[in-house]
Amino acid sequence: MNFLTILPMAVVMVAGSQLVAAVFLASADRPRAASLGYLGGAGLVVTGGVTAAWLATRAVKINIGGGAGRSTVETRIDQVVLALLLVLAVVVFLRRHTSGIPRWMGRLQQAGPGYGARLGVLLFLGMPTDDLTMVTVGASAARHDLPWWHLLPFVVLTLTLLALPLLALLLLGSRAEAALPRIRDRAERHSWVVSEVVVGFFVAMTVVDLLR
Repeated sequence: MNFLTILPMAVVMVAGSQLVAAVFLASADRPRAASLGYLGGAGLVVTGGVTAAWLATRAVKINIGGGAGRSTVETRIDQVVLALLLVLAVVVFLRRHTSGIPRWMGRLQQAGPGYGARLGVLLFLGMPTDDLTMVTVGASAARHDLPWWHLLPFVVLTLTLLALPLLALLLLGSRAEAALPRIRDRAERHSWVVSEVVVGFFVAMTVVDLLR
């Protein structure tokens, strides 16, 4: 496994409410400030989440691996990752009709950088799919002895996907304003399917590790 393998999980991170919120903020009165604040809050949570999982898994490998055997510990980690992925697949499926903006997410039209940052933190910290994805990505990277910086492309891709509505608005102007509502609606309806495909790919990779 290398950092390219974990990159598709960035799609799971932003699918649904996360991307919908980015679309709304790109249409706010202060789209640049609100969106940049949102990206900052999301980046803080995602970086911290995958780093914590990476550190915890490395600690397990170092402290337990010597006594139980390296291959045994790696097998246990793979089993935990596989269990997390299966739980993630179930959560994505159960939430397929509940995507959209939560009730507590108000005043998006007047959002500024501070509100956008708080929204990014709360949304990514409070979503079970994001929590499970961050733990899975960080644990998988540590299990395969990838250095910490290999997590950074995942974080960057996650933030790039979140920034797409703002980038479209800046590059396309009024044409993007007309297209953003359609993008939002499609993200709400179909993002769970894409997430399940990505999770299925990662499940297959983990099963291959277990069978080696």
